[in-house]
Amino acid sequence: MKKQLLLYFACILYSNLYSQNTIGTIGITEDAFEAFTLLNTHNNAYLINNCGEVINEWNSAYRPGNAVYLLPNGNLLRAGLLDDGSSDIVFGGQGGIVELFDWENTLIWSYTYSSNQFRQHHDIYPMPNGNVLILAATVLTEAQAIAAGRDPNFLTQTRLYNEQIIEVEPIGTDQANIVWEWNANEHLIQDFDATKANFGNVALSPERLNINFLNGGNGNSNWLHFNSIQYNEDLDQIVISSRNLSEIYIIDHSTTISESASSSGGIYGKGGDILYRWGNPQAYNQGDETDRVLYGQHYPHFIESGLEDEGKLMIFNNGSGRTPQYSEVLIIDPPASAPGVYDYVTNTAYGPATLDYSYSDQSDDPSDFYSAIVSSAQRLPNGNILICEGADGEIFEIDSNDNIVWEYINPVNNINGEISTQGGPRPNVNILFRALKYAPDFPAFTGRDLTPGPPIELNPNIIACQNLDTKQQEYNDMVIFPNPTLDVININSSTGIDKIQLFSVLGELLYEVHHSNTVNMLSYKSGIYFVQIYSGNSSVAKKIVKR
Repeated sequence: MKKQLLLYFACILYSNLYSQNTIGTIGITEDAFEAFTLLNTHNNAYLINNCGEVINEWNSAYRPGNAVYLLPNGNLLRAGLLDDGSSDIVFGGQGGIVELFDWENTLIWSYTYSSNQFRQHHDIYPMPNGNVLILAATVLTEAQAIAAGRDPNFLTQTRLYNEQIIEVEPIGTDQANIVWEWNANEHLIQDFDATKANFGNVALSPERLNINFLNGGNGNSNWLHFNSIQYNEDLDQIVISSRNLSEIYIIDHSTTISESASSSGGIYGKGGDILYRWGNPQAYNQGDETDRVLYGQHYPHFIESGLEDEGKLMIFNNGSGRTPQYSEVLIIDPPASAPGVYDYVTNTAYGPATLDYSYSDQSDDPSDFYSAIVSSAQRLPNGNILICEGADGEIFEIDSNDNIVWEYINPVNNINGEISTQGGPRPNVNILFRALKYAPDFPAFTGRDLTPGPPIELNPNIIACQNLDTKQQEYNDMVIFPNPTLDVININSSTGIDKIQLFSVLGELLYEVHHSNTVNMLSYKSGIYFVQIYSGNSSVAKKIVKR
């Protein structure tokens, strides 16, 4: 009998070998959105399919600096890290150069924005008109910071970084015209020193940034640490993320350069002042730590038109600095009286007070899903959500019931570019800033050869990729979940369950229970197991994975 079970389970396992992978695609079900995922690693950007096979690859002389985008015409826009000493502006997420490649990996434009006075970092954004938004840090001297109202006690370093957004028009192969810009230091407020600029009532000026709010920080130069800029063409608005202040902001892009430095002008009549903010109302004296929602968040953006929750904001909330530390994906719907015109009651916190959606790890230890830095979340056309747990180089996709339907582990070491071998350990540093899926009907793919090549990882195993189905299985009306599991497997069936047997991968009976719909896996080691489920006159065997 044991030999028969072993042969039976071996047949099942054959089509599911892929789930034993340690890197690349390690899990997939039929509910995963069939599309192409863009990764920015070491010196390469990869476009991969759900099996991890490479559809296209671009090579740069620079490590990420950090964002990358595939454009509708098939070009690739990528930020790179200049580490040649050309700038002494140094902090996590630094970049300095923006590159544009065509589909064939030919470099067609390269623009350096890096000196001791300014430096591109973290994000860029491809505008619909062909221009590029660039996020940069610029330098305020100690004297300039104090003149702007900074408390000298909050200047632990000899300068302060301003956050700047510029829009550039590419010229030739390595030049650009700056056609628009916005600077945070032109929209400050402080109530510390009436003899200095920007003095006023912080609580009554939520359209401005309090230059003396440190959010528990130590007053170093990088007090804002913007880590994302995203653009909404319909509203002509830019969404900004401040990691250090744990807030998101929306500003008007329709202004002229002079209007963006003021508090009037533009479609919304407020110049470059903040139109909307959310996540940490204590930043403008409208709450305390108990009112805070965001903790070092990344990639806030408007969900695209035509998708579920269109027009709402999706945010990867990293959870850095809270106890316990765990990450989550949030969706909020900013109250608005008209598109892009946000509701606000004077001397209160911006809404909403409640979330439209939240995803976090549902296990006993929510910190199993935690990325202190980087990361992203994206709504997909089939309603799923793609999540990049960037610090661990892990990407996974969840369905409408929050079941994981696809998992991928970046096999590239981002420090030295070494690529790991399938079945071996993950790279020590395989961080991913962001991951985005592009649907098969994305214009960039029209007329392109999308024949997949080998996966990125060495010695790949993609034997059963399209048949792998380990997250939630249905046999007639039988549902098994969650799978993989940390503790308990649940089995639902309208016909009832008479008996469940748990077997090792070698066919050894480990556990048997009658008239129950749960299997307790807590005491078993991580690995692959099988359950034989008996219901009436029929039975079914199913592979399960214990994490």
